[in-house]
Amino acid sequence: MAEQHHELAHVFTEASQGVNDARGGTSRDLNTPYTFPGYTKAEWTEKAAALRQQIRVANGLVPIHEPTPLNAEIFGKIEREDYSVEKVYFEPFPGFFTTGNLYRPLGKSGPFPGIVSPHGHWGRGRLENIERGSIPGRCINFAKQGYVIFAYDMIGYNDSGKQLDHNYGGAREDLWGLSAMGLQLQNSMRSIDFLERLSDVDNERIGCTGASGGGTQTFILTAVDERIKVSAPVNMISATMQGGCICENAPNLRLDASNLEIGALMAPRPLLLVSATGDWTVKTPTVEYPAIRSIYAHFDAEDKVHQVQVDAEHNYNKESREAVYAWFAKWFLGAEDASAFKEVAFEVEPDEDLLVFSERELPAHALKQEAFLPAWRNRSQAATEKRKPTNAAELQAFNEELGSGLQRALGLNLPKITDITLVEPEGAFPTTYQTNLSAKHLVIGRKGIGDAIPAILFSPEPQVGHDPIVLIVHPEGKEKLIDPETGDPSPLITDLLSADRRVLLIDVFGTGEHGDYERSEDTGYFTTYNRTTAALRVQDIVTALRCFTGRGDVSEVNLIGIGEAGLWGLLASGFTDVKNVVVDAAEFDNSNDTAFLETLPIPNIRQVGDFQTAGTLIAPRSLIIHNTGNAFGTAQITEVYGNIGASQHLFVGKDKLPDEEIVGRITTA
Repeated sequence: MAEQHHELAHVFTEASQGVNDARGGTSRDLNTPYTFPGYTKAEWTEKAAALRQQIRVANGLVPIHEPTPLNAEIFGKIEREDYSVEKVYFEPFPGFFTTGNLYRPLGKSGPFPGIVSPHGHWGRGRLENIERGSIPGRCINFAKQGYVIFAYDMIGYNDSGKQLDHNYGGAREDLWGLSAMGLQLQNSMRSIDFLERLSDVDNERIGCTGASGGGTQTFILTAVDERIKVSAPVNMISATMQGGCICENAPNLRLDASNLEIGALMAPRPLLLVSATGDWTVKTPTVEYPAIRSIYAHFDAEDKVHQVQVDAEHNYNKESREAVYAWFAKWFLGAEDASAFKEVAFEVEPDEDLLVFSERELPAHALKQEAFLPAWRNRSQAATEKRKPTNAAELQAFNEELGSGLQRALGLNLPKITDITLVEPEGAFPTTYQTNLSAKHLVIGRKGIGDAIPAILFSPEPQVGHDPIVLIVHPEGKEKLIDPETGDPSPLITDLLSADRRVLLIDVFGTGEHGDYERSEDTGYFTTYNRTTAALRVQDIVTALRCFTGRGDVSEVNLIGIGEAGLWGLLASGFTDVKNVVVDAAEFDNSNDTAFLETLPIPNIRQVGDFQTAGTLIAPRSLIIHNTGNAFGTAQITEVYGNIGASQHLFVGKDKLPDEEIVGRITTA
């Protein structure tokens, strides 16, 4: 070989010309200023559907768990002149309790509109009663005006604190979609269920309002639950600060999105934005409100979104509350002069008369904090098991639900071929190689993303036409498949070339020539706003495969994943039209959370079925999983292939297949 070929594995001749991938730059965080894109109606329709699913996955709602009885208890009723207040607890799922107070009108005829009232990060939770914000005060006034309103604890506050800390969660819980935010969303959704079961509530008139962290809960709830007909998040939706607590930052929540888009998911239902001059919502009248109003314009519903700014510090004070009273009265009570709904004086009951467990013990079956993850894991596994396809029709339904869930957990963008760039960069090594093959250096990317995947495309010479392409991914990069002394490609490559296959090698994110980016992935709610390195590697495989599928000059695309890259490839392949998939399971223990945390720390991945879902998405195409050892379980994949009559297209082997057998299986499939 000529001396130049010892560097064949490198796309660029000079290190200074190396890969410049925007994803390796500064990571986004909760305080990163966000610019709202100008969505057309078609773009918004597509974005809204994807974002709702993203929110559901981020909060543990895909797949949805088997519904269970609320077992609601209402007691301790106190009657005042024109309203009553009661203590309430119920179970969103067995052993987990929502706790709060139910305020109802007296002396009026129902059914009444219902309101769910999350409280936010006030020092005393739903009991807070200060000038800057009174939760009992707004509930009493709403009840006097003719609403049934339920004020419930954020997790870790007041009665809920007997079960959980407010900062509940961690990396292991993240794998299963279990988070403080997700549990609070469960509280909120089941609070609607609770109100709907009350005979004095009109189920067609249910609203939600809360401030600060309660504002976050308000717009998250309205985004995924269309039973909320009127909404008023107070002092929260901002383009500069997205929420500073663990209960506002579920992993994967704000990938390529912000609270502006999440808030806009309320459209075209009535939405009031209340902001303050003394916090991060100071620019709402000129920034956030116009952005969200632009979405309402697509529905000819600009009259259903409104903003009010109060000259005050961060609050839900009397002025803010009165703006909300007027908004709800307009839409729920049909009030011609909604401004007449002013706050009247109120007297708050003593704490012991509002706290649910002041005189009662928690039910004996209440889960302790350490028992939440095992209980949640069991429910998640039962939910995915229930959805295991037994025929082709069920396979399609599975792909739509769990496939979409896995896509959102991985944060995958599925680019069309027209959205992918494929360039031969200036300064690349020469394309000539030797008489029986050629090598072309390429960089693959997606338009508007700024990613850059270095690649080498080997082709047999002479080419016979629409030769198939085999993508090979090595966990240490493409140079591991090139002899460093001679520049010769590995026998795996030359054998495939001899069988008239072109071979594509890539360096996925952070490997080989792509570079070693320094990313601190365990700080500052990193995964709420950014994809992990492992997820970006799966994305790069998806991008490379989709770059060549459907092209007129390629008859088929195949994948070989070596070592850990086999795991990335298995996760990627179901989202492409790859014909044959050969992946090394690397004896990975896919039943062990610790193995995922060490190798594939991707939030929500276990919740949506991880590799069992990934393998099912590939069915009925050819799938070879080898080197499973006694660790990598494939029972569901094997069962699904059998259920749909495709067992002949699946091979599972405990031992590592030799290269010649891999080539034989690909070229004869």
